[in-house]
Amino acid sequence: MDTFINILGVLLFAFGIAASIALHELGHLATAKAFGMKVTRYFIGFGPKIFSFRRGETEYGLKAIPAGGFCEITGMTALEDVHPDDRKRAFYNQKVWKRVVVLSAGSITHFLLGILILLILAVSLGLPNNKDLPVLGEVSNCVQNHTVAYDAPCAAGAPAPAKNAGLQPGDQITSIAGKQIATWTDMQKVTRDLSGPNEFKVLRDGKEVTLTVDVLKVTRQISDGKGGVEVKEVGAIGVIVKQAFTYGPIDAIPATISFTGEMFVNTWKGLMRFPERIPAVVKAIGGGERDLDTPISVVGASRLGGDAAERGLWAFFILMLAGLNFFVGVFNLLPLLPLDGGHIAVNLYERVRDWIRKLRGKPAGAPVNYMRLLPLTYVVIFIGGAITLLTVTADIVNPIRLQ
Repeated sequence: MDTFINILGVLLFAFGIAASIALHELGHLATAKAFGMKVTRYFIGFGPKIFSFRRGETEYGLKAIPAGGFCEITGMTALEDVHPDDRKRAFYNQKVWKRVVVLSAGSITHFLLGILILLILAVSLGLPNNKDLPVLGEVSNCVQNHTVAYDAPCAAGAPAPAKNAGLQPGDQITSIAGKQIATWTDMQKVTRDLSGPNEFKVLRDGKEVTLTVDVLKVTRQISDGKGGVEVKEVGAIGVIVKQAFTYGPIDAIPATISFTGEMFVNTWKGLMRFPERIPAVVKAIGGGERDLDTPISVVGASRLGGDAAERGLWAFFILMLAGLNFFVGVFNLLPLLPLDGGHIAVNLYERVRDWIRKLRGKPAGAPVNYMRLLPLTYVVIFIGGAITLLTVTADIVNPIRLQ
């Protein structure tokens, strides 16, 4: 049964990726048609054609390899041979802002899809507590030493400091023993050094509540800061952090916007660190331990989706889909050919160049000769293909798996 759910999760995640690709190309299609441009083909996948049909002047179809797609717009560059009847509708004859909208529509579609996924997550399973807010998710019935299993039943008479003091799920801790608390990490660090009765201030339903908690000394396995653990006597009260926050339909909107901003920042940081993480992928292929922070391919992401489904971690599954859309959207806007961002850069260059020429009393310059950019384009394609091959290989021989 677990294997079946895992396979189902892999297929569902792969379908989510395919749907994202289809919607990306649909963004190009819809905006191009809205501006009156001629779109001759809209296909999902590459390789041999499985089926297609024609509606109006556009052929729609599906190909055998679900690794991308394309939307063929007449006259993407001035070098293209365009029939005289179609020249007015050719892409290169449109205003620059229209061309930029069409080129960026794929990434914008990814962003909108990612936001929609997060909005659904916010009102259903909840958005993760990424800011490490000191909000209580659970208040335990007892506090026990590390020698007892985490989920072991509470022994008769076992102390329950937090519960006895009146702490409740949903309380946000603001200060402990006079020290301000901003994160759950702060709360843990301060509590570990305490024992006996101490003042805890919490925010509950918008009001500050002061409670006295009798902090208990227990033995715990604590990180030593060097990758290992050590057994220490620390203070504990028996609470668990709230992992996710669920919102109503209205409250979910600002929460989703805020969370989206955080994901964009993290996506950009991850993209900037992408090159330095490639050596770790090569090392993993050779049998080294796979670093959890290394890049993964759609194969690896789908396997993680299967693991998440098998363990019932649907919030993680959905969050990965949103993250994938943000990553692809941002990556696709990089000013490199053959990415959409590269085409946008060329069109903006032409616009700025012609504006400067106009100020100097000169006519508009000739369209950029894409043939001269082919060597650079081939380099980008080669590097992208090599990275894809490396990550796919690593995800097959030494995949990242959920523990």
